[in-house]
Parts: sequence; structure tokens; C-alpha cells
Amino acid sequence: MKAIALVLACALPGVAAATDIRVLSATAVSPGLAKIAEQYRKDTKNRLRILYLLPPQLERRVGSGDEADVLIASSGLMSDQLRRNKIEPDAHVFLGRVSVGVVVRLGAFDPDIATLERFKQTLLGADSIVYAQPGAGMYLEKLFELLGIGDQVKPKTVRYAGATQVLEHIIGGKGLELGFATIPEIRGVEGKVKFAGPLPEQVQFTTSYSAAVMTDAPSADVAREFVQYLDTPSAKAIFTAAGFD
Repeated sequence: MKAIALVLACALPGVAAATDIRVLSATAVSPGLAKIAEQYRKDTKNRLRILYLLPPQLERRVGSGDEADVLIASSGLMSDQLRRNKIEPDAHVFLGRVSVGVVVRLGAFDPDIATLERFKQTLLGADSIVYAQPGAGMYLEKLFELLGIGDQVKPKTVRYAGATQVLEHIIGGKGLELGFATIPEIRGVEGKVKFAGPLPEQVQFTTSYSAAVMTDAPSADVAREFVQYLDTPSAKAIFTAAGFD
């Protein structure tokens, strides 16, 4: 009976089978994209199969020709794929910008990062400084050098491969520890950590992210519909609530 019902459902006009859309995405987008994926499934019955990857991993997977319908990545990787004709130029949507924030353990100290000089002194007074490398750490190491404190903070620096490990370290840490991650990543674990605030405006670092349909997308038509869905007010509101600018 179940088999007969399935055949009849597929034969009925206006009834379409759900489609799986494979997405290769930067991990920094996950706090907003995970919620959008859930809402999109409710609205359309289509399912997103999202593989979240760190920047080097994402670049390797795309470069190796990994089959996918949609790519969500930073502007640099997107521009490179556009030049290589790997993404459709007319099916390309800007998602937002993410900034770097400071995070501390719940109940820990309240770091003073209101100005660049206070931020510098807080770094010098911290027991340890925790960030992802690559990721925010690539920028932070250059920043610390420009601030003239690179040699002083290097011995107390803890590096991880991704923001997840950074945040887990802060949650279970001790002492005066400063963690760094993107603001959406920090907000994704609010209640477990304390968001101390963004980097001082003079030295803030932002990364832009967008979504595009891959030129060899197996489900190109549905993928284009999903990318258009990301540009709707409801989807943009979810990204904004997650900490995207």
C-alpha cells in the first residue's frame, strides 16, 4: 500500500518530490545557515545537505572539483571561482559580513576593550589568548605585531584549528583567558560563554560571505531557487540575528 501511495503521489499534478541540495559552506556561516536550512525545509520540503569546512579545507574541496549544488564562501574564494567559471554569475547572493569578537568564560573577568589602548593593556594582562589558526588568528598575529606586543603575547597564545575548539577551551578554561572568534560563532554558544564585545573599531577585521550556484550543479534549478531564498527578508533577518552585518 505504501508503494502504491508513493506512485500516486508522484503522479498527481502539483506534487513534487523533495530534493536534496548539496552545499559546501564556510564554517563561519553555520550559526545563521543552520536555522535557515530548517526553515527552508519546512517551507519547501527540500533538504540541505551542508558540509561545513574551514577555509583551507573548503578551498581544497572546491579546487578538487567536489560535486555540489551551492557554494557559500568568503569573497576571495568566490572571486577566484567566478574567474574559473565554477559558479554562475547570475545566481550569486551576498549574505553579509562577519566581524571578530572577544569572548570570555561565564563568570570570569570583564575585559576592557573599549579603546585600542585599553584593548592592548587587556591583552598584556591576560593569562592566555586563544584563537583559531587559520581564521581570525591570521589577522590577530599581524595586529599584535603592529601594536608592538607580538613578542609579549606569543608565549601565552593557544592556537586551535577552528573556532569550535576555541570556544570549547573558553567554556572549560580558567583564569584570565581571552578568546577570539567571529561574532556569529560566539553568539552561537551564548549562554555558555560571555561575549565581551567586538574588536576596537580602528582595528576591526570583517569578512564578506556570499552564496552561488555551482556551474556543474546536479540540481541546478532547485539550487537557484534556494540561493534566491537566501535573499528574502526572512532569511536576511535570521542572518542579522546571528550576528551578520
